[in-house]
Amino acid sequence: MKTKLFFLRMVTVALSAASMYSNAATLPNKLLGEPVPPTTASRTIVIDSSTKYVRVQGGETVKFVVGDREFAWHFDGPEGPFDLRQIAPAGALARKLPAYVSANPLYTGS
Repeated sequence: MKTKLFFLRMVTVALSAASMYSNAATLPNKLLGEPVPPTTASRTIVIDSSTKYVRVQGGETVKFVVGDREFAWHFDGPEGPFDLRQIAPAGALARKLPAYVSANPLYTGS
Protein backbone atom coordinates (compact mmCIF):
# COMPACT_ATOMS: atom_id res chain seq x y z
CA MET A 1 0.00 0.00 0.00
CA LYS A 2 2.82 2.42 0.87
CA THR A 3 4.52 1.72 -2.47
CA LYS A 4 1.35 2.49 -4.42
CA LEU A 5 0.80 5.75 -2.51
CA PHE A 6 4.43 6.77 -3.04
CA PHE A 7 4.12 6.05 -6.77
CA LEU A 8 0.95 8.14 -7.06
CA ARG A 9 2.61 11.05 -5.26
CA MET A 10 5.64 10.88 -7.55
CA VAL A 11 3.42 10.88 -10.65
CA THR A 12 1.55 13.90 -9.30
CA VAL A 13 4.79 15.80 -8.65
CA ALA A 14 6.10 14.97 -12.13
CA LEU A 15 2.90 16.10 -13.83
CA SER A 16 2.85 19.32 -11.80
CA ALA A 17 6.44 20.10 -12.78
CA ALA A 18 5.69 19.43 -16.46
CA SER A 19 2.67 21.70 -16.29
CA MET A 20 4.70 24.56 -14.78
CA TYR A 21 7.36 24.22 -17.49
CA SER A 22 4.85 24.33 -20.34
CA ASN A 23 3.10 27.34 -18.82
CA ALA A 24 6.41 29.23 -18.58
CA ALA A 25 6.95 28.79 -22.32
CA THR A 26 3.64 30.51 -23.08
CA LEU A 27 3.60 33.50 -20.77
CA PRO A 28 0.94 36.10 -21.47
CA ASN A 29 2.34 38.87 -23.67
CA LYS A 30 1.79 41.50 -20.98
CA LEU A 31 4.32 39.68 -18.81
CA LEU A 32 6.94 39.76 -21.58
CA GLY A 33 6.78 43.51 -22.14
CA GLU A 34 4.83 45.66 -24.55
CA PRO A 35 4.68 46.59 -28.23
CA VAL A 36 6.15 49.99 -29.08
CA PRO A 37 6.58 52.08 -32.23
CA PRO A 38 9.61 50.88 -34.25
CA THR A 39 11.09 54.39 -34.12
CA THR A 40 11.67 54.03 -30.36
CA ALA A 41 13.96 50.99 -30.72
CA SER A 42 17.60 51.24 -29.71
CA ARG A 43 18.57 48.15 -31.70
CA THR A 44 17.41 46.34 -34.84
CA ILE A 45 17.46 42.58 -35.41
CA VAL A 46 16.95 41.34 -38.96
CA ILE A 47 15.37 37.89 -39.06
CA ASP A 48 15.87 35.73 -42.14
CA SER A 49 15.81 32.02 -42.96
CA SER A 50 19.22 31.48 -41.33
CA THR A 51 18.22 33.04 -37.98
CA LYS A 52 18.14 30.28 -35.36
CA TYR A 53 17.34 32.45 -32.32
CA VAL A 54 17.49 36.02 -31.02
CA ARG A 55 19.04 37.35 -27.83
CA VAL A 56 17.70 40.43 -26.07
CA GLN A 57 18.16 42.02 -22.68
CA GLY A 58 15.50 42.95 -20.17
CA GLY A 59 14.76 46.66 -20.38
CA GLU A 60 15.82 46.79 -24.04
CA THR A 61 13.64 48.04 -26.90
CA VAL A 62 14.25 46.13 -30.13
CA LYS A 63 12.92 46.48 -33.67
CA PHE A 64 12.56 43.19 -35.56
CA VAL A 65 12.63 43.19 -39.36
CA VAL A 66 11.20 40.11 -41.08
CA GLY A 67 11.20 40.51 -44.87
CA ASP A 68 9.12 43.62 -45.59
CA ARG A 69 7.48 43.59 -42.15
CA GLU A 70 8.71 45.11 -38.91
CA PHE A 71 7.60 45.34 -35.33
CA ALA A 72 9.15 46.56 -32.10
CA TRP A 73 8.96 45.37 -28.51
CA HIS A 74 10.09 46.71 -25.17
CA PHE A 75 11.23 43.72 -23.10
CA ASP A 76 10.18 44.12 -19.48
CA GLY A 77 9.58 40.62 -18.24
CA PRO A 78 11.28 37.55 -16.83
CA GLU A 79 14.53 36.04 -18.03
CA GLY A 80 14.46 32.96 -20.17
CA PRO A 81 13.35 31.76 -23.55
CA PHE A 82 9.99 32.10 -25.26
CA ASP A 83 8.72 31.75 -28.80
CA LEU A 84 9.03 35.11 -30.58
CA ARG A 85 5.78 34.34 -32.44
CA GLN A 86 4.01 35.17 -29.15
CA ILE A 87 4.73 38.87 -29.62
CA ALA A 88 5.06 39.14 -33.42
CA PRO A 89 2.14 40.41 -35.47
CA ALA A 90 0.01 37.65 -36.96
CA GLY A 91 1.74 36.05 -39.93
CA ALA A 92 5.08 37.85 -39.42
CA LEU A 93 6.91 34.67 -38.39
CA ALA A 94 6.06 31.40 -40.09
CA ARG A 95 8.16 29.24 -37.78
CA LYS A 96 9.08 28.91 -34.13
CA LEU A 97 11.94 31.22 -33.22
CA PRO A 98 13.37 31.17 -29.69
CA ALA A 99 13.97 34.55 -28.06
CA TYR A 100 16.38 34.44 -25.13
CA VAL A 101 15.92 37.27 -22.64
CA SER A 102 18.78 38.02 -20.26
CA ALA A 103 18.32 39.86 -16.97
CA ASN A 104 17.82 43.59 -16.90
CA PRO A 105 21.07 45.06 -15.49
CA LEU A 106 19.08 47.63 -13.51
CA TYR A 107 17.79 44.81 -11.34
CA THR A 108 20.94 42.69 -11.14
CA GLY A 109 23.38 45.40 -10.12
CA SER A 110 25.61 44.71 -13.15
